[in-house]
Amino acid sequence: MAHRPGSLLRNTAATLMCLSGAAQFAALWLRELTGSALLDGLWGTVYVIIGIGLFGHSRFSVVMGILVPSTGAGILAYTLTQPEQAYTLRIAVDVVIVVLCAVVLWESRHHPSV
Repeated sequence: MAHRPGSLLRNTAATLMCLSGAAQFAALWLRELTGSALLDGLWGTVYVIIGIGLFGHSRFSVVMGILVPSTGAGILAYTLTQPEQAYTLRIAVDVVIVVLCAVVLWESRHHPSV
């Protein structure tokens, strides 16, 4: 397998994104089923789909890996009235995913493949 720029960072972001999405989806079994809980489960499904796409080679999935977690973290930070540990951890993981995907996108733009 050829070593592409940012492949380790991309795989790390993909793993974090899949784990975060699975945790958001699995949280449906731990909380009351309200509208916000179902939206979190749907958001987790989107995370898993994008995370699977990050294991590939498309730049689209890297861009979506920047847009979706940053949107999710922004909405969560805006609507959060009292900081809870689980939501703070979720925002921190989203920020790490965004930074990793941004570095991968920057490297792929400045070190094009042959």
